[in-house]
Amino acid sequence: MAEKESAPQPAPAPAPVAAGISLKIVIIIVAGTLVLGLGGAFAVFKLTAREQGGEGQKGEATVAKTGSGETEVKHAGSKAGSPGSIYDVEPFIVNLADTQDVRYLKLTVKLELDNQDTSAELASRVPQLRDTILVLLTSKDAASIRTAQGKFQLRDEITQRVNSLLPKPGVRATYFTDFVVQ
Repeated sequence: MAEKESAPQPAPAPAPVAAGISLKIVIIIVAGTLVLGLGGAFAVFKLTAREQGGEGQKGEATVAKTGSGETEVKHAGSKAGSPGSIYDVEPFIVNLADTQDVRYLKLTVKLELDNQDTSAELASRVPQLRDTILVLLTSKDAASIRTAQGKFQLRDEITQRVNSLLPKPGVRATYFTDFVVQ
């Protein structure tokens, strides 16, 4: 019996490495690299095509400060179908018409105009412009303006009210660049 115990035992064979797992990892890495490479090439192609093809078609934009503190962006070379000049209105912070809670709205508005005459007319009527928008905003409650439909309706109402201030309607559209309800 002593001989059986003293006989050297063969070393256990190492467990075979599963080749399927490492092959899967390699395939995943190759596929991911391929997707990232193609996505990067597509992005570079789009950016260079936009820079090369759009240079002759882009209108130059200039920013001007009006006397009332409002800023205005003018686009040179505007066509009938292209965007008009943009008139920046100072931000609004108003109490909403919620009866149970006190709610606030912070709103920044930009107006797209038909022509530069409209911009000059708005610059001369800043108090009326701000008043008409403030009265409209304070008549709204948080529930009505939180929905997408409520925001679209508010944009349309602002456009209509501002156009009613002008001798000839010249505001194409209203855009919100900040919209916070608290």
